[in-house]
Amino acid sequence: MKKINLKNILRKTFKKSSTKKIRKKKVNKIKKKTKKVRVKIIKKIIKKKPIKKVIAHKPKINNLRITKNVEQKPEIKKIKKQETAKREYKLKDYIVYPKHGVGQILSVSSKTIGEIEVQCYEIKFEKDKAIGLLPINKQIHLRPLSTINQVNKSIYILKSKPKIKRSMWSRRAQEYEQKITSGKIYDLAEVVRDLNKGDDLMVDQSYSERQLFEKAYERILSEFQIVMNISREETQKKLNKALKRNLEVQITNIETKQAEIVETPK
Repeated sequence: MKKINLKNILRKTFKKSSTKKIRKKKVNKIKKKTKKVRVKIIKKIIKKKPIKKVIAHKPKINNLRITKNVEQKPEIKKIKKQETAKREYKLKDYIVYPKHGVGQILSVSSKTIGEIEVQCYEIKFEKDKAIGLLPINKQIHLRPLSTINQVNKSIYILKSKPKIKRSMWSRRAQEYEQKITSGKIYDLAEVVRDLNKGDDLMVDQSYSERQLFEKAYERILSEFQIVMNISREETQKKLNKALKRNLEVQITNIETKQAEIVETPK
């Protein structure tokens, strides 16, 4: 059996306890130092930037219903001046307005529309016997009269064969209406060419076809008259010649048919 040394055992036990105590003391010292450093840093921050407590004041809602006076209405800013634009047309110039046809500029006047001063063209339309107003800012919608070369080309279109689509009349009528309101002379010539029936105009055409034809025919006739500087009868003769329409023959045919209807016994 080995001999037990009490001295060695006591030394070992006392050494462990002492080392543990020393370690605990060191850890406590480090913690205290870190706490002190943190407190110092916080104090410096508070001195530099004092913290303000923000209290949100909530509105007291007594009633759930909101009155009309509380609602904020949007502010409407009124424009008192019209945008500047240069005049493209002079007085007594003939122009074409797509919706109304050929017109003549009588004067340029300023008028107040909704507390705004607006400079307008005063345009006279002889066919409608009316005077229209158009702001100078919207003179893009107008166009000058066509040239003689354009008139000759449109007469060539009138002489050519009609191009009728095999679609429903409602669709074709919409297309013709769009071409008429476009104000382009070539489109007008195409409409007149396609809806032309020659001598059998009153017999073969429906009311809507005849109405569209007359509308396009009158517009192109009035423009041709001013461009070629001839009378209305002469321009009409030229158009009818291009379209191969004989109005005199047409009138005699209608009169003979009416006479036959009257003479037939009941």
